Amino acid sequence: MKTYQTEQIRNIALLGNTGSGKTSLAESMMYEGKVIDRKGTIAGKNTVSDYSEIEQQNQRSIFSTLLFTEFNNSKLNIIDTPGSDDFIGAVISSMYPVDLLVMVVNAQYGVEVGTEIFNRHAERLNKPMILAVNQLDHDKANFDVTFESIKQTFGKKVVIAQYPLNPGASFNSFIDVVTMKMYKFNEDGSREELPIPDSETDKANELHNALIEAAAENDESLMEKYFEQGYLTEDEMRSGLSTGIKNREIIPIFCVSAHKNVGTKRLMEFIINVGPKPNHSPMLDNDSSKPIACDASAPTSLFVFKSTVEPHIGEISYFRVMSGKVTEGMDLTNANNSTKERLSQLYVVAGKNRNKVTELVAGDIGATVKLKNTKTNHTLCGPGLDFTFANMMFPDPKFRTAVKPKNEAEVEKLSELLHRAHEEDPTILVEHSKELKQIIVSGQGEFHLNILKWQITNLHKLDIEYIPPRIPYRETITKVAQADYRHKKQSGGAGQFGEVHLVIEPYVEGAPDPVKYKVNGKEINLNIRGKEEINLEWGGKLVFYNCIVGGAIDARFMPAILKGIMEKMEEGPLTGSYARDIRVAVYDGKMHPVDSNEISFKLAGRNAFKNAFKEAGPKIMEPVYDVEVLVPSDRMGDVMSDLQNRRAIIMGMGSDKGFEIINAKVPLAELNRYSTTLSSLTSGRATYTMKFASYEQVPSDVQEKLLKAYQEQEEEE
Repeated sequence: MKTYQTEQIRNIALLGNTGSGKTSLAESMMYEGKVIDRKGTIAGKNTVSDYSEIEQQNQRSIFSTLLFTEFNNSKLNIIDTPGSDDFIGAVISSMYPVDLLVMVVNAQYGVEVGTEIFNRHAERLNKPMILAVNQLDHDKANFDVTFESIKQTFGKKVVIAQYPLNPGASFNSFIDVVTMKMYKFNEDGSREELPIPDSETDKANELHNALIEAAAENDESLMEKYFEQGYLTEDEMRSGLSTGIKNREIIPIFCVSAHKNVGTKRLMEFIINVGPKPNHSPMLDNDSSKPIACDASAPTSLFVFKSTVEPHIGEISYFRVMSGKVTEGMDLTNANNSTKERLSQLYVVAGKNRNKVTELVAGDIGATVKLKNTKTNHTLCGPGLDFTFANMMFPDPKFRTAVKPKNEAEVEKLSELLHRAHEEDPTILVEHSKELKQIIVSGQGEFHLNILKWQITNLHKLDIEYIPPRIPYRETITKVAQADYRHKKQSGGAGQFGEVHLVIEPYVEGAPDPVKYKVNGKEINLNIRGKEEINLEWGGKLVFYNCIVGGAIDARFMPAILKGIMEKMEEGPLTGSYARDIRVAVYDGKMHPVDSNEISFKLAGRNAFKNAFKEAGPKIMEPVYDVEVLVPSDRMGDVMSDLQNRRAIIMGMGSDKGFEIINAKVPLAELNRYSTTLSSLTSGRATYTMKFASYEQVPSDVQEKLLKAYQEQEEEE
């Protein structure tokens, strides 16, 4: 394969809801470019893109797939992306290395929830976009209704570049208002360029003028010419469209039937002629002290946007050449960890097919294998450069589960596989929770984590099971309480003796140090000799006061008392959860000249604290999350009702581009498998995000259930 120069390269990602036809469009593009001799189909399980076993089983894209095609002396790098929100990580990581997004919209359904989700991320990343209305050959295709839904979502930026003449089963022609031609496709696949029929002239002229106006608005000189002449040449219009698309001021609509290969060639022509070039697109954010130019003559830098491990090959790193050029056998430095890497082999990639090349220049996308210390989000630099590109940003997880191997001896192997899964997909988060005594895996949805389970079970032959995750409750107190405890043990020889008297109360930020307490009618005066303020790892504080006078307890035993209290803070008296936000004042006690030791006072402090805690109006706190649900209006009632059943507090409602938005605070304990329920309630048309908000007291009935469950668990153990 020849080396394409920067000006000859275009980089696109195909986005769209599941079922919109992205993979079929990618097949059509590769077929037009003669990269493949025949088009595969999803049903036939023989597409270049969806080549993994799990994708073929599910008949849908699950991973992003790098592809390429050659057309009109240009190279078109294509990334086919999943259409489900569960795999949003693969979609977002595909947006970073490309210069143009092609949003594929199903002509049967118009804008779907996936369209809206992906558009939000495109706006955040400020990525240029064009729209391809696909499946116009379907019986239920309706271009007009689809266009209305597009306008509602994308607003005034949308302009029609093409419209179909005969949408439906017989679809084979459309009017292109850029070139002002009618394109007709014959059964043998050939394309005819014909004059616009008289019956369509007025409509075509109107849309053509709207397109020219949109193009002229993005360039003052073009606007002046348009006002003076009343028209723009095709080159001038292309220039204006190119600027408008690059600045996200214009989003043109194209017509395709990927299945019939209708419109694909014309779409590719437009992308190559008008779409953003790599050297005319913004550089990714970076910490370089000097501007980085997408120029083949500049020093070399690469950004790794995806890493994966494949059988018989090992680790594959997918990268974009951000500047300079990279050659086979080149030595580069990983700027993230200062290690050296040799790119022993370079490939251009079409699914599982990797074609070896000797060189890739700035703006191109390729792959290499077996890098030792380079992962997703890493930057590789040539001599003279030492900077990193900013990490790709991914959404917070919204589905969590606990996982364990069926054979306890394989915990270490499971940990290794989960670590590798996170490196391949940063939206999979893994936590070895000391608090919950579980391995917690979080992802974007139940389907997302079920795919992970399938891979571990089928590809790595490790049987695992998902179990409900425990909830990280917190325990605290609401009033003052006093307790004392004597630890005494005599069993021949030296014994154990320690007695501790203490008072506990809730910690309040900014409150003055205590001087005296009145508990159960008894007044306790304090003389503070020492104070320790401990910021707890799990949030909140413990303030420990040494108020011992007259040598009742030797100072050398105070750390042991604090240690005993901390042990009980780590395993709260109510449910075994972490305790927080408590002040403890040790004001009296007793010791024995022979039998007192550190263990005695540690146990005395621990048990005195435990007894006082239970008398101090103890409360269980639960994690509460801010949840935002994006739902079609016709399913609003069902979703609201379900949220209220989950103890949600509705904070507000609104609407955005045809969808209703519900903002609520929901306890984490009530969000287990919520993504699955929401999908079921809305036929997959709704989505949500969740983010930790705060810890709040659980209702009394919930607290009673938790206390009873913990008591039963302790009795069993």
